[in-house]
Amino acid sequence: MKETGDATPFLPDSTSLAALRSAAAGCRGCHLYAPATQTVFGEGPRKARVMLVGEMPGDREDREGHPFVGPAGRELDEALADAGIDRDDAYVTNVVKHFKFEERGKRRIHQTPRRWEVQACMPWLRAELAAVRPDVLVLLGATAGKALLGASFKLTDARGAPVDSDLAPVVTATAHPSAILRTRDKEARAAAREALRSDLAVVAEALREAA
Repeated sequence: MKETGDATPFLPDSTSLAALRSAAAGCRGCHLYAPATQTVFGEGPRKARVMLVGEMPGDREDREGHPFVGPAGRELDEALADAGIDRDDAYVTNVVKHFKFEERGKRRIHQTPRRWEVQACMPWLRAELAAVRPDVLVLLGATAGKALLGASFKLTDARGAPVDSDLAPVVTATAHPSAILRTRDKEARAAAREALRSDLAVVAEALREAA
């Protein structure tokens, strides 16, 4: 497999979210489009004050064509609600727009995107950031953090606190909600859930201060 790709040739002249979403549906910037059902582009208001960026769509998102609608999405919705953030007021997207997976019988198992696959898809995310221009940018997990802040990014050092970046007035990070689902121990899962809610409460406070 040739380890190269670039979505740039597929970007439209218009920078509106509608134009970007329509163009992304036909993106062939890397090989991940071929086995995936469809492109899963970001969703939310054009002038959303908060943007949340995850890794890539999962199985459910790939089938339905919408970001964060599976189990991890439910965890995110609940954490946002507890923090006082309306999901409908947020723009939610992923670094990679196609589901990368390995088939095991009838199941499709998530595979972490490789660095070059992330870089190939970055033009879409940069265009989304330029179109939305959020007050607060929330990076969900290490893949999003490394994609936007560099390879030295460490989630354990950055989560729940402001990160020095010119991507938005306030940039912060927290764990991807799928980490909760991977936690088998009941007490550890509850702690992970509470940590996500606590980090998003910081986001809610930043939104109030920005207003």
